[in-house]
Amino acid sequence: MKRYCFGIDVGGTTIKCGLFQTDGKLLEKWEVKTRTENSGEKILPDIADTVEKKLQEKEISKEEVIGIGVGVPGPVNSQGDVIQAVNLFWGYKKVSEELEALTGIPAMAGNDANVAALGEAWKGAAAGEDNVVMVTLGTGVGGGIIVNGRTLSGTHGAGGEIGHMNVNHEETESCNCGNQGCLEQMASATGIVRMAKKILCSCEDESMLRQKEITAKTVFDAYKQGDQLAQRVVEIFGEYLGGALACIACVTDPSVIVVGGGVSKAGKILTDCVEKYFKKYAFSSCKNTPIVLAKLENDAGIYGAAKMVL
Repeated sequence: MKRYCFGIDVGGTTIKCGLFQTDGKLLEKWEVKTRTENSGEKILPDIADTVEKKLQEKEISKEEVIGIGVGVPGPVNSQGDVIQAVNLFWGYKKVSEELEALTGIPAMAGNDANVAALGEAWKGAAAGEDNVVMVTLGTGVGGGIIVNGRTLSGTHGAGGEIGHMNVNHEETESCNCGNQGCLEQMASATGIVRMAKKILCSCEDESMLRQKEITAKTVFDAYKQGDQLAQRVVEIFGEYLGGALACIACVTDPSVIVVGGGVSKAGKILTDCVEKYFKKYAFSSCKNTPIVLAKLENDAGIYGAAKMVL
C-alpha cells in the first residue's frame, strides 16, 4: 500500500526535503547542502542519497512510496526535463528520469514557483482553490499559476514567469534575463533598492533612508513611519505589481492571488498598496479578487512538490 511521498525543493544553497503521508501530513523535514560544483553533478545523487537514508531510518520500503516530487529553479517541461537552471549550473537535464533511475521510485519535477503555488493551494493561503496566481518577491520575482487545479507550465516550461513581464517600456537598464523593463526590476527586493537609490540621487528631499543601509525592509519600515520618499518608492512598486497582476487576472481569472517571498514580510501595508492599483487596472469581473499573504513560507515548495506526485 502506498502510504508515503517525498517533497523536495532545490535551491541554490540548500535542498529542502519533506517526508509526507499521502493524506498530506508532514512527518519530517530537513535540509542538505546544494553542491553546485562541476555543473551541479552531485545534486540529484545527493537527493537520492538523503531519500535512501530517510527510508532506512524510518524503516519504510520503496513499495510504500508513491513518488518523489522535486521543485527546481528553472523552466521544466511536462516530461520533467529542465531546460536550464542557472543557479544550479545545469543546462538541459532530464530530472524526473535521472532521479527515478537513481532511486527506483517514480519522480516528477516542476518549476519551483509553480510548485510553491501548488503548495499554497493545497495546504496554505489558497487551500481548496483551483484557480490561483502566486507571486514570490525575493531577490527576483517568481510566479506560479494554477488553472482548474493544474499548474500552468506551457510549451517551454516557462509558464508563470511573472517576473519577466515587460512593465516599463522606458527602462534602459538590463534585467538578469537580458531584457529591459521586467517586473523583477521594479518589484523584487533588489528592484525596490534600485528604485530607492535612483530617487534619492534625483532629489535632495529629507529622508531617513539617507542615514540607513537601503534594503527592501528599511524602505517599508520608513514607509510605515510616514517617510515621504519611502512612500514614493512603495507607491511605484505597488503600481507596477498591481498593474501586472491585473493583466494576469485578465487571462487566468483567479479566485485568489497569493503574495509570498521575503518582501511579503512587510505585511498588510504591502498587499493594501498592491490591491489599490490592482483594482484600478483590473477587468471589472476580476476587481474583487482577494490578494493575500502566503502562509507556508519556506515550506511551500516541499508541500507543492509532494502534491505533484499525489
